[in-house]
Amino acid sequence: MTTISPDRIRQIEARRDELQALMATGDLAGDRFVQVSKEYAELEPVAQAASEVRRLRAEAESLAYMAQDADDELRAMAAEELHENREALDAADRRLALALLPRDAADERSAMLEVRAGTGGDEAALFAGDLFRMYQRYAESRGWRVELISASASDAGGFKEAVASVTGQGVFARLKFESGVHRVQRVPATEAGGRIHTSAATVAVLPEAEEVDVKIDDKDLRIDIYRSSGPGGQSVNTTDSAVRIVHIPTGLTVIQQDEKSQHKNKAKALKVLRTRLYELERERLHADRAGARKAMVGSGDRSERIRTYNFPQGRVTDHRINLTLHRLPEIMAGEMDELVGALIAEDEAERLAQLDA
Repeated sequence: MTTISPDRIRQIEARRDELQALMATGDLAGDRFVQVSKEYAELEPVAQAASEVRRLRAEAESLAYMAQDADDELRAMAAEELHENREALDAADRRLALALLPRDAADERSAMLEVRAGTGGDEAALFAGDLFRMYQRYAESRGWRVELISASASDAGGFKEAVASVTGQGVFARLKFESGVHRVQRVPATEAGGRIHTSAATVAVLPEAEEVDVKIDDKDLRIDIYRSSGPGGQSVNTTDSAVRIVHIPTGLTVIQQDEKSQHKNKAKALKVLRTRLYELERERLHADRAGARKAMVGSGDRSERIRTYNFPQGRVTDHRINLTLHRLPEIMAGEMDELVGALIAEDEAERLAQLDA
């Protein structure tokens, strides 16, 4: 466990007190006040954790001194309290170390959720639909808003592809470990012989970008307008409302045709394009700073098989952390907190271990 030095704790508390004093003067101009307030809001929980560590360390010194007393009863009492103190101090040290870990700047953002059918034909599309509904229900349980951006339905049911915007506080922080290949083992409804089939769907979770994050130059775009079409090629609109946007420098292409309004389709397509460009830049920066992060929970490699949903045995296994939960019906109903929490805890533990190293 990383132990934060007394000097570092004093620096944290001093900076918190300095920011508090600055805000109390009433002399800060609008933008400067916002900047200071934001820093204070981010630092205050860290400073509280630091103060708790400092208090427990001081208490430990006092108890250790008392444990040397000649009085047997006082010595025994001090030893018992010292044991409790060490447990509390270990927990407080961990909280402080976690609070000081570099944060992903995108953690508090909303996210773009993309679910696509993989190998397995109609059954893969049905599973993609099941996954999408699982995330919808999880989002509802946390008070997030889900807006369907585009969807390509399968004739057998489910989705060939579904893209949605999930809006709320800290969406990306809780969903970012969902990116990858999700595998299902079950008997398809169309299987007369009762044989178990294996199919797959891919999930991508991207932090949503704001206009200030990604500047898109009009000259870098090729925008095509055409008539929407449904399954089998039949027309679903009588006006040219479908939009295809190609970002020429990267070759990224986004097609949007779910809305009847050309303007709405264009706005949604630009939202998706902006998010994908933002993710490209995040990946580039991450590679520059740390190289590939294959060993970690949050590698985000969408070709990696991350989880298996075994319906006959009612279990879900996350292969990255070797976690198996026999709660498949509940998880598919959106009760994902235990699974998500375990992934976040493992990622934190790995990052703490890197600090120790």
